[in-house]
Amino acid sequence: MAQAADRLQLASTPAELHGALCGWLAGGGADAAGWLALVLADPGLPVPTPGEVLDLLRRASAAQLADPEFGFQLLLPETAGTKPRAEALFAWCRAFLGGFGLAVGNRPLSEEGQEALADLANLAGAQLDAEEDDDEESLAEIEEYLRMAVLLLHADCALGARQRQRLH
Repeated sequence: MAQAADRLQLASTPAELHGALCGWLAGGGADAAGWLALVLADPGLPVPTPGEVLDLLRRASAAQLADPEFGFQLLLPETAGTKPRAEALFAWCRAFLGGFGLAVGNRPLSEEGQEALADLANLAGAQLDAEEDDDEESLAEIEEYLRMAVLLLHADCALGARQRQRLH
């Protein structure tokens, strides 16, 4: 995925691309083949080639968010160590907020959704202390919380809107 982003001269890491895409989808943005232009607010970006890694990322992310078994996972580095993974998680949150903000418009959020969004914003602004110990367990707990927060926001904005459309 990093190579695909480099080919398109995107200044985003895989975690940031995934965060922005998930924010867009969770905010009710369209699951569209031309997602890069929409999510990164750059109409000059090309549509990812069908079956190419960036297209597969969109398809997998949309499927995971809609999975009734809560199969959604954050795309973060697996082997980089705790500190780089935590930094990637914070960057994922910043990108999520950008994509979410572009898509959500004036859709109302539940009280729980508002709290989840505030927590995402707090994590987006977080920084690690230089002396902090590697705490794999805490990072895993934060990742799990984020996973559920994203699913809650998706239910508020994307699933709720679809369900309302079906009722009318």
